[in-house]
Amino acid sequence: MGPSTPQTRYRSIFTSASERERRDNFEDYWAYSRAHAGMILEGEKNLTRKKATLEGFQATPVRSRRPLADPERFYRNYVQMTDNPKSLDRKTLLLTFLYKFARHEWVGISAAWDGVPTMAQSRCTTERISRYHLAEEFCHIRLFHEMFRTFQLDRVEWVPLGKWMGRVYRLFPKVPETLMSPPAFVSELMGLTLYRHIDRLLDDVFADEPEARERVRILLREIMIDEMAHVGQRRNYMGPIGLAASRAMVVPMYRLFFRDIPESRLLFDVEAMIRDGINFDYSTMGPDVIASSWIPSYCRNPRFVAAEAASAAGVSVSSG
Repeated sequence: MGPSTPQTRYRSIFTSASERERRDNFEDYWAYSRAHAGMILEGEKNLTRKKATLEGFQATPVRSRRPLADPERFYRNYVQMTDNPKSLDRKTLLLTFLYKFARHEWVGISAAWDGVPTMAQSRCTTERISRYHLAEEFCHIRLFHEMFRTFQLDRVEWVPLGKWMGRVYRLFPKVPETLMSPPAFVSELMGLTLYRHIDRLLDDVFADEPEARERVRILLREIMIDEMAHVGQRRNYMGPIGLAASRAMVVPMYRLFFRDIPESRLLFDVEAMIRDGINFDYSTMGPDVIASSWIPSYCRNPRFVAAEAASAAGVSVSSG
């Protein structure tokens, strides 16, 4: 991608960065993470501020006004689609999709947890980030679980994938960083673009459940704030070769992943999500998410950074 125009506040996520810039951004991200999510509770796979946030939601529960039209259809199809997906109402369809997506996340982080150094064993910032990142992802699974409870689905269980996929996820953390970074980055980018498309669906799918819909939107926003930071953090591992490889992986990875979840084609425009992934820059995110998340320095337009700094200092800056 070329340099951003003066009118663009943010640069493409595929913007190049020097090794020094990436090293500095790891330290900046690590400082942000601890301030944002708190101390890690390794025995619980949790983080202190994330734990408190979830407890706040649980202390003030929101539940849908009525159950799904046929809750058993959800339970029959949420792990594996057994009915014709076209026969499911859109509420059930979106909720079964959410479970299948989150289940992939849960299996992946569960396999990785035992394969990365503990905080005590970590020797450098990137190893500490990896452990902390996994704990944050476990917090996301708890937020997904709260979404299901919001729609009175209290019997959801997190079921392991089959043996073959389980082996794949267990091997993934053992792959050298240079090979793992591009698909790991694309996976984070795919999650973020998906969440944006889910957010757009909520008003339509849950139009008759305004309180439950807004609680799910708030829960989703908590995840999006972290995922936006994760996209930048995972981008930070890659030099020019890894960056080019990741860009080439967007189309096949998105198509392969969503093809595996039959609900996808009935809910989303996957090709639009692919375009969003390839063209992603932070200007597409809501200002509330941006204000609470983290962006690599090299994805910020220096012209805007200078203008904002000058504005904060009360200095006039020419735009020429």
